[in-house]
Amino acid sequence: MRSSIEIEGQPTPMGSRPSAAFNAIAPNYFRTLAIVRAAGRDFTAHDDLKSTPVAIVNRTLAQRFFPNQDPIGRHIRPGIGNGYGPGEAPMREIVGVVGDVKQGDPGAAAAPEVYAPLAQCPFSPMFIVVHTANEPQGIVDPIRRQVASLDKNTPIYHVETLDQYFAQSVAAPRFITLLLSGFAGLALLLASVGIYGVISYIAVQRTHEIGIRMALGAQKGEILRTVIGKGLAPALAGLAIGIACALRLTRVLSSLLYGVDPADPLTFAAVSLILMGVALAACYIPARRAARLDPMRSLRYE
Repeated sequence: MRSSIEIEGQPTPMGSRPSAAFNAIAPNYFRTLAIVRAAGRDFTAHDDLKSTPVAIVNRTLAQRFFPNQDPIGRHIRPGIGNGYGPGEAPMREIVGVVGDVKQGDPGAAAAPEVYAPLAQCPFSPMFIVVHTANEPQGIVDPIRRQVASLDKNTPIYHVETLDQYFAQSVAAPRFITLLLSGFAGLALLLASVGIYGVISYIAVQRTHEIGIRMALGAQKGEILRTVIGKGLAPALAGLAIGIACALRLTRVLSSLLYGVDPADPLTFAAVSLILMGVALAACYIPARRAARLDPMRSLRYE
């Protein structure tokens, strides 16, 4: 949940307090999900209502509100999560810092997060995360039996693997990406067919000229390079224009990219090599055919 937060030593009016994501978790939550602990300690079974209110913050919150400082030992007050009774939520001592986690949109920037022990701020309903080395679906029934042994009236629902959760979160961007990839593949096919047709037409139109050149001593390699050069020159110009336009339009697609910079040089280099490879292949076939022409037949060609 989202909650306003108050930082000790940084007083702000209630209406202008910063906010952070608030999570109530049990011990070993970070170990179960392999979330890196950057500093401090994890929660333990001793962090209950009889002990000091504590919290763990993520790296983004620590860097934003405690720049160039050690947040361990400082105090923070989330606006919710009070299991100690009526009244304002207590100040919590920061006992640890963990790595950032994308709780919602994988493409969004990491947001400040506060974690508190579930024993100090109980919530219902509860989400249970189980880490297993075996097939995930194989442990669903044992978990149901374990919960039923504690309370047979407690329902268990929405049982999914984390892979399934992640697939749902990226379903729309993945569909758009597949759609764009399909259009891009079709455009690449049409471009290669177009280049092949144009170069073939040019080679046929210059058959007489090619015959004269070969009769005057031009080698097959020279003819091959000439015809290929006629096709690659506009392809290189188009590639340069395409890269310039792509650099401007990548801002529109930035929301669909995860872990890749919109102007990633490796991606641009790979795409450029693919396009030039397709253009070269489309030019090579008619160029090879032109280089194998018989000079006498070429001179008689009309």
